[in-house]
Amino acid sequence: MLLNGKTIIITGASSGIGAAAARIFAAEGAKLVLGARRAELLEKITEDISANGGEAAFLAGNVEDGGYAEELVKLAESRFGGLDGAFNNAGVTGEMRPIPDMADSNWHKVMAVNLNSGFYASKFQIPAMRKRGGGSIVFTSSFVGHTIGLPGMGAYAAAKAGLIGMTQVLAAEHGPENVRVNALLPGGTMTPMAGDNAGSHEVERGFHALKRMAEPSEIANAALFLLSDHASFVTGSAMIADGGNSINKL
Repeated sequence: MLLNGKTIIITGASSGIGAAAARIFAAEGAKLVLGARRAELLEKITEDISANGGEAAFLAGNVEDGGYAEELVKLAESRFGGLDGAFNNAGVTGEMRPIPDMADSNWHKVMAVNLNSGFYASKFQIPAMRKRGGGSIVFTSSFVGHTIGLPGMGAYAAAKAGLIGMTQVLAAEHGPENVRVNALLPGGTMTPMAGDNAGSHEVERGFHALKRMAEPSEIANAALFLLSDHASFVTGSAMIADGGNSINKL
């Protein structure tokens, strides 16, 4: 069991990649603190994990709020005795439009959810991991803004690229404390965020060398690797799990 006895925070845990990660990490022995905005979905996932012999607690809230990041860590410490890892996965794409036509409010919203949340997560998760003698943090970034620029996604690209830069600095700062920090860059994934337009999915499948989109569990398993001791010498990386999207030109 790759996460046996480890306490892990997952944000964006109510659906998609985060929900898949919750179930997979629990099966791998993790004690989980689940975060997202929708309490009813978090409760259902927590109940499912408990019914299958796992351990999980949840706290609904908004990752834009630094106080929420702190409360998730406090819950991990009070319920499970500490914090060993975090999959900071919550995110939004925002409005799809060129930057000259983009509302200021959209820019700031996308930055708050995708990038500011990473700052708050780090601020409270790293001190908790120090107490345990180390830990592992994974941020969900994107190939958008790293290997490709997609029209209309300027705010999203900037925020996700910012996460990679922050990942590298955090890894350098906290490596001596045995805290590993990595970014995970998924390709197109069949999640609610991707929408349900079949035509769009057909086009997006063509972007990938594998000619399909990922299942949420496939991205969750990549995060599992980064959080586990199998990745004990991996830090500061931007790990691409994009089905060959970045290298495919046909």
